[in-house]
Amino acid sequence: MIFLSILILIVAKALPSCNINLSSILFTRISAIIFIYAGVLSFNSLYIQSIGSGIGIYSGLFHVTTVSQLIEVFLLIIGSLILIAWPLKTNLLSQSNKLDNLTIQQKDVKELYKNNYSSEYSLIVLFSTLGASLLISSSDLVSMYLSIELQSFGLYILSTLYRDSESSTSAGLKYFLLGGLSSCLILLGAGLIYAYTGLTNFESIYSLISVSEINYIIQGLSLGLILIIVGFLFKIAAAPLHNWSPDVYDDTPTIVTIWLTIMPKISILILLLELHTQIGFIGGLNSLIINTSGYAEFLNSITSISTNINEIDNRLILSPLSLITDVSEYNSIYILKNILLISSLLSLIIGSIVGLAQTRIKRLLAYSTISHIGFILLALAINTEQSIDSLLFYIIQYSITNLNIFLIIIALGYIIKNTKTEFTIKDIKFISELKGQFFLNPLLSLSLSICLFSMAGIPPLIGFFSKQFVLYSAVQSGYYFIAIVAILVSVVSASYYLKIIKVLHTETEDIKQDSESILSNNIESNLDNYKDNLLTNFHSFLISSLTLSILLFILKPSLILNSTQLLSLSLFNF
Repeated sequence: MIFLSILILIVAKALPSCNINLSSILFTRISAIIFIYAGVLSFNSLYIQSIGSGIGIYSGLFHVTTVSQLIEVFLLIIGSLILIAWPLKTNLLSQSNKLDNLTIQQKDVKELYKNNYSSEYSLIVLFSTLGASLLISSSDLVSMYLSIELQSFGLYILSTLYRDSESSTSAGLKYFLLGGLSSCLILLGAGLIYAYTGLTNFESIYSLISVSEINYIIQGLSLGLILIIVGFLFKIAAAPLHNWSPDVYDDTPTIVTIWLTIMPKISILILLLELHTQIGFIGGLNSLIINTSGYAEFLNSITSISTNINEIDNRLILSPLSLITDVSEYNSIYILKNILLISSLLSLIIGSIVGLAQTRIKRLLAYSTISHIGFILLALAINTEQSIDSLLFYIIQYSITNLNIFLIIIALGYIIKNTKTEFTIKDIKFISELKGQFFLNPLLSLSLSICLFSMAGIPPLIGFFSKQFVLYSAVQSGYYFIAIVAILVSVVSASYYLKIIKVLHTETEDIKQDSESILSNNIESNLDNYKDNLLTNFHSFLISSLTLSILLFILKPSLILNSTQLLSLSLFNF
């Protein structure tokens, strides 16, 4: 559906007659409708009886399951909501009398650029979402790499969408170079797996791991898996591979940042969930250990496996250096789980501590995202039914809350910086620019405060329950040290969320004067500044709906909780 829609929109944009009649806002709305319709088709496929155990399509390159279809529906819904945030174009004729320093020809050129931005944004977003949808259902190394590249190339172009912006161009170049490096790691890992096993299909690789007793094959397979996991951790900006994300998020326009922070992470995390659940400690690598001499050996007793796992995990959590100092005593290292645990621990610490020093709002939110990735990776590393349930719930609440925060920031940018001498929308860069907005825009400020409290984990908001579920599963599985670290960093990260809330509710002299003038008889002249506001009614409705869902989740939690629980059980039972 999405692929056919992309072809139709490309043809429509190439034809001069259609391109003239298709306005920028119409192009964006059509793309949003495509997302909604594709989501309905994906949801309708859940009625297929055999989808519970999975259906292989395209000669086994893709494997459609209940989990992949529901996550794809969620992905498409979030994508359609993001497209709604694109601003309406201003009326050129109504602005012509207000601009004295620009000619009509110059304004036409500016408006043309804006239309191109909107239509190009929609097309690139469709390409990227197509790659994300394919990545979720990938069951082969070839389809996995092609899908991640299709998604990534769309993101690279999206980062440089505003060609007249120097910061956007530099951010896109940095993203392209470092993203290319992570893609090389993924390709190298896939090449090693194929070189040692001669297989590319995931199911065949799972079967080989469970029955093979050839040491060098398992060694090459383990090395390939490590490289693939590291490459994906790079793409989701998990520490210590996170340095690119604050720079890229800060330099790109907010309308692009909102896409970069949410959509790519969902698909990659679901693929990591598939790999870790099947190849990890439920599947074949339960029995795979690597001793000090570098050879693989197999355990015959499931009891001894669980005992060794608990001992190794406890020593790793207490001190990662135990991998080196106590390697003679503990001669087995569970590779995938250790990588995820170390990355989770570093993400929690770095995302919280470094975020304290940030004064630019999108850099602060970038480090906030890194901290949340730490919670998600912790749930992924534990790999029990309860932790997978908490993982899926955390992904859903993170996407909803993060989406609402950026929608509010975009809305405040429309209101604060919508000047009458420019057609481009200036983004809010610094936290100080939000000073006193509660007294001018109380509803948006309250919505932003609620979202930030949820990100900090304040009860009874939805963010509190997501962190609680992850921490509870960690304690139940014996990860006491990392659970304590997660609690401490949550308290630390709450301080920089509260910093934004404090700025929102700080009144200045200018705000007092504006408030007094609005309350005076000159209301019409003061509100004239907001006549050309680009904030749409649906944008406002979307912010209010998401805010209420975050605030009132405790009143009706069963819908999301039951869905995530069923999905987690399906991963372990099929």
